[in-house]
Amino acid sequence: MAKIIDGREISRKTRESIKERTAGFIEKYGRAPGLAVVIAGDDPASQIYVRNKSKACEEVGFGSEVIRLPAEVSEAELLSVIEKLKIDEKTDGILVQLPLPRGLNPKVIIDAIPPEKDVDAFHVSNVGKIMLGEKCFLPCTPAGIMKMLEVEGISVDGKECVVVGRSNIVGKPMAMLLLQANGTVTVCHSHTANLKDITSRADILVAAVGKSKFITEDMVKEGAVVIDVGMNRDENGKLTGDVDFEAVEKKASAITPVPGGVGPMTITMLLENTLFAAELSVNNN
Repeated sequence: MAKIIDGREISRKTRESIKERTAGFIEKYGRAPGLAVVIAGDDPASQIYVRNKSKACEEVGFGSEVIRLPAEVSEAELLSVIEKLKIDEKTDGILVQLPLPRGLNPKVIIDAIPPEKDVDAFHVSNVGKIMLGEKCFLPCTPAGIMKMLEVEGISVDGKECVVVGRSNIVGKPMAMLLLQANGTVTVCHSHTANLKDITSRADILVAAVGKSKFITEDMVKEGAVVIDVGMNRDENGKLTGDVDFEAVEKKASAITPVPGGVGPMTITMLLENTLFAAELSVNNN
């Protein structure tokens, strides 16, 4: 039976460390790190995410601001909000909640956020630095996964790593971080032939496809570490991951559950990025 990788507990301990470092930052510089979250429209899932981010900021001692805009907001109006946050010295991190309402171009909006305040690590400059292995902000979900592997003492070095999914938010940066940790990485996607043959070789398998129970027992190598990034609803409305947990758990050596696995780590790594942005800000001024 696989060891369950407890994302909630790893997240809790990581936030304790961030809280301690934040207290030291406030004592030294006389202000708290600040995160501004901009949300346009009333998407229910986005509202929950934003509320959770605000609570997390409060928990570790950050200043936080939520700027709520109507779904009908124009691109010019949204860019004007970002322009003000760019020059606000209390704002170390700027996050625009995705998805945006129809008619707004996410690339234009993300590119307007200065790279040094881009705590989601979506700006082209930060994406390029990830490719080059330079120290910068890391996308929150892949960074959270790497933190989980580190805490669990799971070495990536020399391991065969397979990432299923090639999104810009998870799949591609996940592959880069595994590569930087000396893993041998394969990225699979909807056009991959013989998918089962490839996933069955993986020592570390990361599933990020957005399809409930897509990874089945016969796709997993005996003793593999299985990381489930998925967050789906099955036919009964129950929250499920991309992995058939009950079947795969018997075969894997370690596995993340859904919920309580990767999910809690994402906002925690956003806090890590915001504190890093604050440290950069005071060191550059």
